[in-house]
Amino acid sequence: MFLKVGLLGAFVALSLAVPAKSAEKENPLKPSETWEDMRGDIFDDREIKDAAGVFSIEAPYRAHDAAIVPVTIKQDPETDLTIEKLTIIIDENPAPVVAELEFGPAMGEVDLQTRVRVDLYSNIRAIAEASDGNLYMAGRFVKASGGCSAPALKDMETSISQAGKMRMRFFGPQKVEEAALPHSGDRREAQVMVRHPNFSGMQMNQLTQLFIPAFFVNEMEVKQGDDLVFRMEAGISISEDPVFRFHYTRNGAEEFSMRATDTDGGIFEKTFPIGDTAS
Repeated sequence: MFLKVGLLGAFVALSLAVPAKSAEKENPLKPSETWEDMRGDIFDDREIKDAAGVFSIEAPYRAHDAAIVPVTIKQDPETDLTIEKLTIIIDENPAPVVAELEFGPAMGEVDLQTRVRVDLYSNIRAIAEASDGNLYMAGRFVKASGGCSAPALKDMETSISQAGKMRMRFFGPQKVEEAALPHSGDRREAQVMVRHPNFSGMQMNQLTQLFIPAFFVNEMEVKQGDDLVFRMEAGISISEDPVFRFHYTRNGAEEFSMRATDTDGGIFEKTFPIGDTAS
């Protein structure tokens, strides 16, 4: 999919400003020639329907930091459909396809948050493939720029030395004793993170003034016991130290497992007992 897409390389001020909350609500997708040019490369000629009533996407209208823009995908609890796959796209990024995700039975109703890089003012869109075989799209317009070339938060040596370290947090009741474990079918919340610089290939080494080669997490898999929660294939637009916060459906397993790979061939794996937050 990423190979198919490749690298793609006036609002009049009013005397009365629009309140921030109003701007958030009135923040639909904007017309995009970039999207019209590339949608066929990603989805061929398949029809893409409006996601209203299936799922929604949340993202800030004006991002505080273009390198860590929060994006949340929430399935409508009233829908009878199951979201099986999800593609996140940022129209104006050099590599527009941010990530492709596949969800398993342990995810249940999709409620997922991550952080992305936004390089120019752009639409962020999520296209879901549902159990009825149709594609559905929702999106937000985000004002942010420079996210793909922003320097890493940590120095290079520290970032590289920590690459592959994994953490998981569980929210709500913790594991105290076996009887305290949540029952199968309960909905719970967790967060996974992989320490990684996720260099985009567009960032500059401040000492040498040379561009840092791309080096990022390209695949991640999270399981609850033997059941898949989600599997991801990603590009350069996931932020440094990739993090995913999500709700999941308990299946009675006693542990989660994570596996990730990066573009240099690194393989990282770790298991977490339910309720264990240690790194």
